[in-house]
Amino acid sequence: MTHHTTPPPAEFNFAQHLMATNASRLEKTALIDDLGNLTYGELTEQIRRFAGGLKALGLKREERVLLLMHDSSDWVVAFLGSLYAGVVPVAVNTLLTAQDYAFMLSNSRAQAALVSGALLATLESAMDLGKTEVQHLVVSRPTAPLASKQINMSALIEQSPATWPAPTLADEPAFWLYSSGSTGKPKGTVHSQGNLYWTAELYGKGVLDLKTSDVVFSAAKLFFAYGLGNALTFPLSVGASVVLMAERPTPQATFKRLVEHQPTVFYGAPTGYGGMLASPDLPNPTQVALRLCSSAGEALPRDIAERWTAHFGCEIIDGIGSTEMLHVFLSNRPGDVRYGTTGKAVPGYEVQLRSEDGSMVTGDNEIGDLYIQGPSSALMYWNNREKTRDTFQGVWTKSGDKYTRDAEGYYTYAGRNDDMLKVSGIYVSPFEVESTLVQHPAILEAAVIGKEDTDGLTKTKAFIVLKPDQSLTQEEVKAFVKERLAPYKYPRFIEFVAELPKTATGKIQRFRLRDQENAAS
Repeated sequence: MTHHTTPPPAEFNFAQHLMATNASRLEKTALIDDLGNLTYGELTEQIRRFAGGLKALGLKREERVLLLMHDSSDWVVAFLGSLYAGVVPVAVNTLLTAQDYAFMLSNSRAQAALVSGALLATLESAMDLGKTEVQHLVVSRPTAPLASKQINMSALIEQSPATWPAPTLADEPAFWLYSSGSTGKPKGTVHSQGNLYWTAELYGKGVLDLKTSDVVFSAAKLFFAYGLGNALTFPLSVGASVVLMAERPTPQATFKRLVEHQPTVFYGAPTGYGGMLASPDLPNPTQVALRLCSSAGEALPRDIAERWTAHFGCEIIDGIGSTEMLHVFLSNRPGDVRYGTTGKAVPGYEVQLRSEDGSMVTGDNEIGDLYIQGPSSALMYWNNREKTRDTFQGVWTKSGDKYTRDAEGYYTYAGRNDDMLKVSGIYVSPFEVESTLVQHPAILEAAVIGKEDTDGLTKTKAFIVLKPDQSLTQEEVKAFVKERLAPYKYPRFIEFVAELPKTATGKIQRFRLRDQENAAS
């Protein structure tokens, strides 16, 4: 490994580390959200006061607090204020149901909940549904008068500040993220104080080369491992400024920030880039200040990347990360972008491809299971020993993704383990077929699954979302794919649909399509 980053000291508090890093920039803008700006000095003060407020409520070290908030400076203050106090924030997706939150409250045994006013009603329903240990409800930016037991976050920040950070260790559980559960119940993924440091050093500085002068904006939200690095850990580790947006990242909402705040670095997901390129309101390059774009969440189709770069003159650095590794570990680099691939291992991480019997895959373009070794892997899944042992195998983490590596060492995504199809005895990557389909000018999105034909053999089935006012026949689709891929890969079955089922983080849920298909047969 060529990258030499000094490990954090044994006693290490990430919130304190950020304050120390930015001690000379107290007047500089740290956060820009829908309501205004916070300087680094104001952010430091609010983190200390929030930590003091938690202490005043009687919260103790290592107790969990649910963090269910829209992106705003309050989110950052709540997260870092909790870390500063040695309290463990459990950051959760804002797009889930009351049932999901009821499970998370009971699974994490959260003693307090930090919630945006707009999400309060959903959280209250969740608390009515199940066993919860929540003693305190802290509401950020309430939309209506609060009930007597509820605490306004702005009042909590009036508390006297905590003078010192909790003496946490780099290896200590610091925060949780729930994995997106594209295959069932979400798992509480426990991360340490040091993991935040490692992702910022190895990817934020090592690959993206973020600078103090950058203004960053992430369409991926803070609750998402990718968004947490993009919009909190990385920029605050170098003293950059961050644009935060509470609303959904529609093309219009995203364009507004790109034009108004002139971010130099933008982070998105493939579905978002596709949607923006398809929008009639796409800004022209002179209206924006982009120097670098990043994509993760799922593999970026070459066609989308090339069209984006042709329009804005700005590379998209596509990488893959995971909730378990906290951020990107395999990535393209600025100046070394191979669209259609996920690049090479991020310096500081090692990756391996293994076959089903566990032996190393050494051949070029052979499909194997991706394993990662690196300093930011999670400690465990909470109360889930079996899954923990299956995923975290010594120093290696099993990603659940299949990849190929070419002769030059670039890795290309071949699908999830549970999505791979065997057609005519040969593995077919649904992703490869999907990326081919979306190159058709009339197709907006596609998802591919296996479907048994009348002989009980697996063949590919494509669910296709067309762009507005476009039409296609099944035969035209088949002909288009046959020209571009091996004959056994083209979709034998095609269904045009209005939308595809997705997780709240925008990943296509192929298992939903499979379930629906099985129910229909």
